[in-house]
Amino acid sequence: MSQPLVPPSGKKFQIRDYQPGYTGDLTREVAEAEIVSLRIRLNDLQNRLFADRRYALLVILQAIDTGGKDGTINSVFQEVGPLGCSVVSFGVPTEPERAHDYLWRYHRETPERGKVVIFNRSHYESVLVERVKNLVPKDVWRTRYEQINTFEQYLSGQDTVIMKFFLHISKDEQRQRLQERVDDPKKQWKFRHGDLDDRKLWDDYQSAFEDMVDRCNSDVAPWHVVPANKNWYRNVVVARALVERLEKLDLRYPEPEEGIAGLRVV
Repeated sequence: MSQPLVPPSGKKFQIRDYQPGYTGDLTREVAEAEIVSLRIRLNDLQNRLFADRRYALLVILQAIDTGGKDGTINSVFQEVGPLGCSVVSFGVPTEPERAHDYLWRYHRETPERGKVVIFNRSHYESVLVERVKNLVPKDVWRTRYEQINTFEQYLSGQDTVIMKFFLHISKDEQRQRLQERVDDPKKQWKFRHGDLDDRKLWDDYQSAFEDMVDRCNSDVAPWHVVPANKNWYRNVVVARALVERLEKLDLRYPEPEEGIAGLRVV
């Protein structure tokens, strides 16, 4: 059975209908060959985006702990140069950030035209961790879905292309990945005892992710629900989606200055 990448509009999103181990008819061998060409194409498109300067690209990655946000960035953007592409990670808000509205720290990091910015976590933390851990009252976080939709609608109207990816893994896959962090000396620095406390809230987080996708799956900023148990499948799916979206923009290099044709440099 096939599984849509973007949940259809008009139908309530239910996370149980999306299998995190789904790989369709794609094999690892084929995917690992395809990702090579996709990385090269993505770099070419990013160069065109930078030269064209008509659009900005905001890539949003959300996932539960160990969901693979860092791995996705490292793989998909492997060939993309740093000139017009950057990553922003959001942790606990600082004191100045808490003194502003909750969207302020995210808005100031959005890309200018010609550039790509990748959000490793994003404004959706305001309806995920803040909801699950009761950091704000229910009547506060419930109003945020519409505020976020309005925010993304505004960005889209300012020529920012928004690509949102929910990296969906299973509870057992998370267990294995957490155990790997405990066992591997090179990964132990990533592990915190608090990760186990968060794991106890698995069901609460799944409900929050479900509402996140269901309520903020708009035409201008649709959610891509990426089966992420298999890294090789996750990477190629995200890369494909980015390449397909950028190709629709008809990006082009500006016209050169007059008199360049036939010029000989001595």
